[in-house]
Amino acid sequence: MNHPAPHERTAHTKASRKPIPPRAAFYVLASVVVSFLAASSAPTPLYATYQAEWGFTPITTTVVFGVYAIAVLSGLLVLGKLSDHVGRHPVLIAAIAAQAAAMLLFSTAGGVGELLVARVVQGLSTGAALGAVGAAMMDVNRSRGTLANAFAPGLGTATGALVSGFVVQYLPAPTHTIYLALLGVFAAQAVALALIDETVTKEPGAWASLVPEIRLPRSVRGAVLAASPVIFAVWALAGFYGSLGPALVRTLVGSTSAVYGGLGLFVLAFVAAASVLALRKAAATTVMYTGVGALVAGVALTLVAVAQSAPALFFVGTAVAGFGFGSGFQGGIRTVLPLAKPHESSGVLSLLFVVAYLGMGVPSVAAGALVVHGGGLLPTSEEYGAVVIALALLALAALLVRGRPQSAPGVLVASGGSQPVAAGRTEHADATR
Repeated sequence: MNHPAPHERTAHTKASRKPIPPRAAFYVLASVVVSFLAASSAPTPLYATYQAEWGFTPITTTVVFGVYAIAVLSGLLVLGKLSDHVGRHPVLIAAIAAQAAAMLLFSTAGGVGELLVARVVQGLSTGAALGAVGAAMMDVNRSRGTLANAFAPGLGTATGALVSGFVVQYLPAPTHTIYLALLGVFAAQAVALALIDETVTKEPGAWASLVPEIRLPRSVRGAVLAASPVIFAVWALAGFYGSLGPALVRTLVGSTSAVYGGLGLFVLAFVAAASVLALRKAAATTVMYTGVGALVAGVALTLVAVAQSAPALFFVGTAVAGFGFGSGFQGGIRTVLPLAKPHESSGVLSLLFVVAYLGMGVPSVAAGALVVHGGGLLPTSEEYGAVVIALALLALAALLVRGRPQSAPGVLVASGGSQPVAAGRTEHADATR
């Protein structure tokens, strides 16, 4: 019996697999970001349920949230560059498998310990996936990938918070249903990812890439230094809404509804995602300035609302702050990512998310301690808002001092100056148009 040669078997395998078209592949990859961030915000409306069942204090809520942020940071630092060397597929499939395991851990959790373990597994898998999937979208279509990296996190966070709130409020077994539904989504995405072609060639140095280090390509250093303070400030606000936000909203509204528990984060994240689309044609630096201004104005409105116990004004302020969140994050992403080469994209994007999750995790854990050992929820919320405003003003000062980030050699500015585009890297530019 004659056996086909190795190259013939490879060709037969590729021919029979029928990879999905680039446009569909792009949307599958974007859906992975949405589902991972939705899963990260799904526990938010459940914190009140967990607190009632297990009897923990507000500081425990922020610790659970902070542990997730630390786990994401660890995943970003250790695994963030791995897909630049071994390919996007292996990293994404492993991350989805770990995320599915986290959903099972959440659905069977019987105490704070199990909740913390689930958050760690979830955070590590999210950290591993964010750089890989973001870089894969840019491999398929560089300009749309840059936009999607700014848009998809807000959409995912908003979706997870709102859907989870409705599931908790209106469906049976709330601490199980949302996680099992997400488990089904991850299974479907794993199948879809198996039909997508690998978007990057393998590079040596995979083991060396696992050593945590903060190293930026020279071409993006100036842009990262300009964008990082803005990214830190806007994600500090997201951390507040993800940890103490549910309790604050329920206090202002005077309701124990789980829908209200996720509504604040939903409004913030949904408007953030919408702002990415609204400002997608504006210059990246202008978008960052807009983000800082909207963040300061929105947080100021929420502080007034908290002081006057005015829930309607609070949601207005949240929407304005959400516009600042989305604008600031989009401006930072669009300032940096187009300057990175394809085999640098995953590592650079991971480092931007390191800044983001530091901003999200550190202040929120400190706020949890102040709620318990300081003046309580409302005074801590006011202090946190003041800190976010101060961070935003420092970010503005940094932008004014540094000025407009310079494009790297070999980078052109698209018509209207709205977005740098790497010269000579057009092989995938029209793949999804």
